[in-house]
Amino acid sequence: MKGLVCLKPRQFEYRDISLQPLKKDHALLRIRRVGICGTDLHAFEGTQPYFSYPRILGHELAGDVCDWNGAEPAKEGVRATIIPYFNCGTCIACRNGKPNCCATLNVCGVHSDGGMVAFLQVPLDKLITSDLSYEELALVEPLAIGAHGIRRAQIQRGEFVLVVGAGPIGLGLMEFARIAGAQVIGMDINEDRLAFCRSQLRVPFTVNASLPGTMSAIRDITNGDMPTVVIDATGNLGAIEKGFELMAHGGRYVLVGLQRDRIGVLHPEFHKREATLMSSRNAAREDFVHVLNAMRDGLISPTTYITHRVSFDDLGERFPSFLDPKSGVIKAMAEFS
Repeated sequence: MKGLVCLKPRQFEYRDISLQPLKKDHALLRIRRVGICGTDLHAFEGTQPYFSYPRILGHELAGDVCDWNGAEPAKEGVRATIIPYFNCGTCIACRNGKPNCCATLNVCGVHSDGGMVAFLQVPLDKLITSDLSYEELALVEPLAIGAHGIRRAQIQRGEFVLVVGAGPIGLGLMEFARIAGAQVIGMDINEDRLAFCRSQLRVPFTVNASLPGTMSAIRDITNGDMPTVVIDATGNLGAIEKGFELMAHGGRYVLVGLQRDRIGVLHPEFHKREATLMSSRNAAREDFVHVLNAMRDGLISPTTYITHRVSFDDLGERFPSFLDPKSGVIKAMAEFS
């Protein structure tokens, strides 16, 4: 079968991949869609932490179940997506109901080969079947990351939530903050993305961080209080460190974006706020279920995020262009014939 392998940073190659016998308690998924996410882009450019080459990328997946091994009743032919976080089940995080941050977590497409291939084996307990469209299913995982970040933040209805970064993960955070009843503020340096937030996501407040007066603009929106929740979805060191200054006293700061370097904070400013700092990693099954329900109920329209479509056969050639901000990409979707 055909697979697209990232041999090293900035080098893809199509290769013939052997299809192995189906493992017990696994399903065989025929891939139909792969969403291109920030992790894939960072892996391609050589900036993804905890990453090794060669690797088949891709974990935002949708496809058809071709075979089940160890499942009754069999459900061949149904559509499915996956929870791409393969956990050990025995470490302290798993025992405490946090498989998304398992001590030895194996993320499909990051630590093991992913879905840029014709067929993929996945553990049965990581499979989610649904009658939603392939494109909707391929967007469940990135939206679940947003849903999980909002659940971590314990949003209270009516409070101001500032989401820094209007990429796909940031958009999901804004969507689920809105669903939770927050007054959402979107911040980015890309005015086109901020316009998308206003027109497509109904985000009531946006701030362009590349313009002067960011602090005063946010203060005006929040009636002088500043946001009680700040969420970083950029992974940019400067943006993360700036975010500490944007919190209200008594506020919470959630880091969803991943930074490879150390983070610096002026301790007196953090301390006087009695602020709470937390990370948000991946998502749990309940977040995936929340996303699926939100899609079915019409609370979100995720396919509006898809700005670029590409056939799997052309993905290797087209992929580098998705790194260029001038391409206007929000979400690229690879389609299998």
